[in-house]
Amino acid sequence: MFAKIVVKGEGLHPLYAKLTSAQPAARALLDTDFRAKLEGYGIKTGTPSEVLWNFEKFLVDRQGNVVERFSPDVAPDADMIVSAIERALSA
Repeated sequence: MFAKIVVKGEGLHPLYAKLTSAQPAARALLDTDFRAKLEGYGIKTGTPSEVLWNFEKFLVDRQGNVVERFSPDVAPDADMIVSAIERALSA
């Protein structure tokens, strides 16, 4: 992808429609509620299955299946992501 695309709401790009339908809920850090933080700043977050914010992450396996989805507040090197990647690679 080399162009800006719509990732939520009207005009949703087919890629994100597939990603979010395959994994409707993102895993988040246990001690944060990122959705509540955004709403506290007056930011509309949409439905629970929509992409919440920049840096939401999807893990896709070798067959193209979406196996995990992570909230924007989960760092790319977080243990939960590293573990998920290792499980996907060993499958």
